[in-house]
Amino acid sequence: MRSLKPGDLHAACTKPLSLAAHGFFWTGMERRATPGGTVIAGQAYVEYFIPTALTKPWPILMLHGGGGQGTDYLGTPDGREGWAKYFVRAGYAVYVMDRPGHGRAPYHPDALGPMSGLGAYEFISAFFTNPSKRPEAYPQAHLHNQWPGTGEIGDPTLDAFMAGTGPSQSDMAASHLSAQKAGAEALDLIGPAILMTHSAAGPCGWMIADARPHLIKALVAIEPYGPPFTGMPGSPPERQLPYGLTAAPIRFDPPLAEGELPVSVERPAPAPDLVACRVQAEPARALPGLRGYPIAVVTAQASWMAADNHGTVDVLRQAGADVEHVRFEDHEVFGNGHAMMLEKNSDEGAAVIERWIAGKLG
Repeated sequence: MRSLKPGDLHAACTKPLSLAAHGFFWTGMERRATPGGTVIAGQAYVEYFIPTALTKPWPILMLHGGGGQGTDYLGTPDGREGWAKYFVRAGYAVYVMDRPGHGRAPYHPDALGPMSGLGAYEFISAFFTNPSKRPEAYPQAHLHNQWPGTGEIGDPTLDAFMAGTGPSQSDMAASHLSAQKAGAEALDLIGPAILMTHSAAGPCGWMIADARPHLIKALVAIEPYGPPFTGMPGSPPERQLPYGLTAAPIRFDPPLAEGELPVSVERPAPAPDLVACRVQAEPARALPGLRGYPIAVVTAQASWMAADNHGTVDVLRQAGADVEHVRFEDHEVFGNGHAMMLEKNSDEGAAVIERWIAGKLG
């Protein structure tokens, strides 16, 4: 492990990070009555980094996935700079959110309801850090080679990743609604922005964009939770996506009637090593809040989501979105798993996304 002493960190710095402003604020706050008194609930923590050389017109609001927190964007488990600083150095103002109940946005069941269990080392290793040891899990697993350690119990980089993980709201629909409120309020304060989501924050991003479509310049969904309608294989009902992309209601055109859900059908797998996914039955309803700006669904080569992210792209296209499926291997970035922003070639992945943004927004 590298030295964390001030003098050593200072000596190792070859390119200082120059900021005009750095701070934080809270959004999504609600007061809730409990037997013990009035408490705060639904708050999200937002930390911002404004570069001295602010050369890009639109900020980026970053939302972390699953049981993670904003630190997933701030640095890597082996001590390198994370995507937040990569984009700051590229001239973007960056806002990093800890979604309600994660990281510095505290969790308590009295405020947010029942919580999930903690992610186990065995699960994280199998799906994030060393899936190549379990090639039976999905066809692309053997391609994974970018985790900065062994990815097994005993690996200090895995310990560092695990240290930042925690529980999530058991009620996925409630989680999507609380993130929608917090994210929409953040956009109200920030102004028009690029929204970047990862994994379980994907549905939150669709919800936030639906609430504030006029404030979205582009949406980068990095391996968003899916497949549509079902969620991860074997997901219980409370972890599925009855509205296609979300567990909570999102706007459709024509609108759904009270209590109505969109009808879905299975679409065959488009290629070997990909899976069949569900899409809307035709004629498909539009998603008006996800139109009018470019969307990228970003997929790594060796992630378990490499097999099903095309389903999310299909649903978005059906609904009239301007969406592109950005696969890392098509841009000569190879070997990444689901947590690509934490892996050895994280800067290469960030560069693919930055080029896409620049190509769409200039």
